[in-house]
Amino acid sequence: MSMNIDSNSLHMMKGTLAAGNSKLSDLEERLKNKPATDEELMEACKSFEAYLLEQVMKGMEKTIPYDEEEKENPYLDYFGDMLYQEYAKSAAENQGLGIAQMLYESLKRNGFNT
Repeated sequence: MSMNIDSNSLHMMKGTLAAGNSKLSDLEERLKNKPATDEELMEACKSFEAYLLEQVMKGMEKTIPYDEEEKENPYLDYFGDMLYQEYAKSAAENQGLGIAQMLYESLKRNGFNT
């Protein structure tokens, strides 16, 4: 499977996923300001994959039917976002889906590193 990412694709991802999102802006700024080292580029790609997985998990949660008692769980309300962030971060670090690796290889091929 091949994935080609260029500056137009980054711009499209920014508009599609989250115009003001800090994680995506961070990726864009890292790539725009200076050539990235391999480690920095991979870290930015992992951050993007973690953000993407977190959004998928949050969307999936909205499809779960809850009883009234379950819906009023203050712990889940307070810690739910942190739980999804940690699950997503763990999956990205362990190359769960491989999105970060494909993005990294494509960006490296297109000269976004030193």
